[in-house]
Amino acid sequence: MAAWVLALANLKGGCGKTTLALNLAAGLARRDSVGLVDADPQGAMRHWVAWGDEENDASGDRDLPRVLAGGADPLGAIARAARNHERVIVDCPPSLDMAVTRRVLERARAVLIPVLPSPLDLWASAETVAVVRQARQANPELKAWLLVNQAEPGSALSRAMGAALAGLDLPALGCVVRRRAAFRAAAVEGVSVYQLGFRGREAAREIDQVIRAITEQE
Repeated sequence: MAAWVLALANLKGGCGKTTLALNLAAGLARRDSVGLVDADPQGAMRHWVAWGDEENDASGDRDLPRVLAGGADPLGAIARAARNHERVIVDCPPSLDMAVTRRVLERARAVLIPVLPSPLDLWASAETVAVVRQARQANPELKAWLLVNQAEPGSALSRAMGAALAGLDLPALGCVVRRRAAFRAAAVEGVSVYQLGFRGREAAREIDQVIRAITEQE
């Protein structure tokens, strides 16, 4: 598979992986051809993009790639996306589909694991790290990073995450993504933070930082 495939995975729901997947795809699409695969049976990514389709298509202001539904065959959807795009972003399913996530990671070049700045989410992420280790048996070149998501500025708990993440035995990106109203607004409007103008400027800057951190390690 020639395309660069990045999976967003965490076996605990509610960590913001779909929000990150959509906005990372939008940021990458500003310079590369990007395909999106929704491997989550909840279909949140598909609903997000469909919500803004009519308005965005009418105005010509589209920066979200089309979404391929993984359905019962996420690997097939990834293969189709990889044939037509330089980069593919995959939103992996939650814990009920652990086997599917593992198969996706066996095909991916890299995986990004969003972690919320709370002890419960940190402990739950250990299970995702175990799936990464399993996937590396078949895909030893798989790169993996942790990313603190929805961080609260100045929070003592967020500051303590660095030491706590070290215990998960995977590198954490040096940047974080903060809890911002712009991410919620983008979801409501069916767009990415890049389309929000001034409202999304700081959120887009953080997504750009994540993209740089990842692509510099390709």
